[in-house]
Amino acid sequence: MAGDEPITFPDAPRAELDNALSQLVEQANRVLQTQGRLRTLMRANSAVVSHLELPTVLRTIVEAAVDLVGAHYGALGVIAETGGLEQFIHVGMPQADVERIGHLPEGHGLLGALIDDPRPIRIDSIADDPRSAGFPAHHPPMTAFLGVPITVRDTVYGNLYLTDPESGGFSEDDEQLVRSLAATAGFAIDNARLYAESSARQAWTASAAEMTASVLGGEAPDALGELIGRISALVGARAAFVVQLDPEEPAARVTTVADDDRALAEAAVEVDQVRSALEGAQPLRLDALRVATEVAGWPPGPALVAPFALADDRPAALVVVRPTGAPRFSAFELERATGLARQASLALELAAARADRQRALLLEERARIARDLHDHVIQQLFGAGLELQSVESMLGPGALADRVDGAVASIDQAIAEIRTAIFALSHQHNGADSLRHRVLDIVREVGGGLPAPATVSFSGPVDVVSEPGLADDIAAFVREGLTNVVRHAGATSASVSVAASGDEILVVIADDGHGIGDTTRRSGLGNLDERAKRRGGALTVDSGADGTRLGLSVPVPTTRGTI
Repeated sequence: MAGDEPITFPDAPRAELDNALSQLVEQANRVLQTQGRLRTLMRANSAVVSHLELPTVLRTIVEAAVDLVGAHYGALGVIAETGGLEQFIHVGMPQADVERIGHLPEGHGLLGALIDDPRPIRIDSIADDPRSAGFPAHHPPMTAFLGVPITVRDTVYGNLYLTDPESGGFSEDDEQLVRSLAATAGFAIDNARLYAESSARQAWTASAAEMTASVLGGEAPDALGELIGRISALVGARAAFVVQLDPEEPAARVTTVADDDRALAEAAVEVDQVRSALEGAQPLRLDALRVATEVAGWPPGPALVAPFALADDRPAALVVVRPTGAPRFSAFELERATGLARQASLALELAAARADRQRALLLEERARIARDLHDHVIQQLFGAGLELQSVESMLGPGALADRVDGAVASIDQAIAEIRTAIFALSHQHNGADSLRHRVLDIVREVGGGLPAPATVSFSGPVDVVSEPGLADDIAAFVREGLTNVVRHAGATSASVSVAASGDEILVVIADDGHGIGDTTRRSGLGNLDERAKRRGGALTVDSGADGTRLGLSVPVPTTRGTI
């Protein structure tokens, strides 16, 4: 109505309504902010669990934590088995500052307090906290601090460190969010470790299988060299070598090593811990191999010693070294390295057994051939010789009879050579140093210089009656006499015969050369004559234009050798 006064809202209720609306808006903003932070937490959790490679997982955790609470700096410290920090992954600090500082934190001050007592730490000023150890030179200033442990299967794996939030300080909500992220990070780290261990086991198993196949297949002439090459690649080692103990020598010695690492290997075998692990066959991990740094040209760091036994049961050990600053070898790496070394030893033993079997088969085959030559070929030649001798007796004297007689002599010579071949085929490996084999080797080596190969024949118990010293003299006589034939006689062929009886051994070297003559130097014959006289024997020389015959006769020693 005209003239009526306007209706107004009372001041007191209006103030209460404004206050209520303001609180409602504030609560709505807090809900929106909380929803936003929860979405950020979900994104962070998703990012953390989306990787399987452990280094990537660790860095993703730090980056997600920094984004979650708006921190300027963040880091994740992995706790070492012996205490302190094994790894320190950090974000936010410029690389130039990192290089000026010179070293990563070692786990002192507030970082160490969280290691000693794994409970969250939230403070507004690092400098004011009595646990603070201060910052090294060139370290950027930091104020507020939030530290939260990361637990993997009830074991503290490491700690999250966050500093300098955009808000100026960390709130209780920040702590709750980071703790939630740390719980998810624990599962992600556990999965990444299991994945890494599974991949590592697969790589170790494949490498062991390839190495065994290579050794057994004869493709790896140096099995220990292949072992150190493979294990260096598997663990990222700077050097690897094999050392062994010799029962006849007081000191350990290096067996297999690269040329660049020999000085380091020879120094390592003198380290008491390495020798103790080698002698006690106990696997060992070292934080650092304490040797003079100059022996390698680089400072040796963490090392592992993996003992195993060689095929002859001699103690040996694989030593693997990383440079200073590299991660310490894990228990898993020590276990797998020891297993790989022992598998290499087993492969060597199996390869040796296979070679022995093949050698035995070869010897059996050679023995069969020798039996066939003796039982069939020699008998047929002997029968043919008797038949020719019968024909010769019916022919009577004459040119034809002489030709038949020459054929019989050739058959006899062929039978003698076949018998020598039979001996060489049927003789076992452990008799390779016998007089027969030594003479055969000399004739094959020296007599090959003639136009026609020199021949060898044996008769009597040559190896039974010759003791080692006598065998040495006879071998020297054959070598020197046959060398003179090859160098000075101008011969086309030569023969060596060794005949043994119960009283003496007679060695004859004959050739078809031009003879010794009056102008030929006699120093070689003088040496042979002196050798014969030392044995109480005699040297005979029969030389002419149609050839030379050197004879050495020595009495059989009273103490005789054995077969």
